[in-house]
Amino acid sequence: MAAGAPNHVGTIPNPANGTTDQNKQTQVTDVPRVVDYWQRAQWLRAAVLGANDGLVSVASLMMGVGAVNKDAKAMLLAGFAGLVAGACGMAIGEFVSVFTQYEVEVGQMKRDMIKSEQGERDLEMAMEKRKSIPNPMQAALASAFSFSIGGLVPLLSGSFVSVYKIRLLVIVVVVSLALVAFGSVGSLLGKTPMTRSCVRFMIGGWMAMAITFGLTKLLSAGGLEI
Repeated sequence: MAAGAPNHVGTIPNPANGTTDQNKQTQVTDVPRVVDYWQRAQWLRAAVLGANDGLVSVASLMMGVGAVNKDAKAMLLAGFAGLVAGACGMAIGEFVSVFTQYEVEVGQMKRDMIKSEQGERDLEMAMEKRKSIPNPMQAALASAFSFSIGGLVPLLSGSFVSVYKIRLLVIVVVVSLALVAFGSVGSLLGKTPMTRSCVRFMIGGWMAMAITFGLTKLLSAGGLEI
């Protein structure tokens, strides 16, 4: 090439670099959000426990009354009273329990901060830890709401059946389906084995209804009638 000739050779962009940059951006963008199942378990426990208690308690109470009284009105009144009393009891019990846990953990954090020589750093760590402590009011409302939802299932399923034996059968079938549904939801939210979760829910519900029905029937055989 002659001296002084213009150099037409420029910098050629490397397609590989552009692809690499795009891949990096895609990787950064596509990073999956990490779910903290420990924090989720705090409210999930209260919600699942409340729904299961409402379902099993109200159904068992209705089955127990149905063991000695075939009147649909008596079963519905017992179920409604159990729903209201159970929801209030769950809310109060959960609030007291979680608030006690809250006070114990906060008190322990304060004692650890006093003993530590790294005050500011430990304060930041304590504040982060405090965010993971369950909220008493949130737990109480979750328990009361979920108990009411669970209790409405047997209450409504037995409201429209006038024949005694069919009413009992409908309650058992509907409650069993609801137990499977609650077990499935709890398994999906908590990422636990679904089959074992559903089996635990169903066996527990069946045992509660059978024991309540049987013992009440036995008590009625001794001369007590409603």
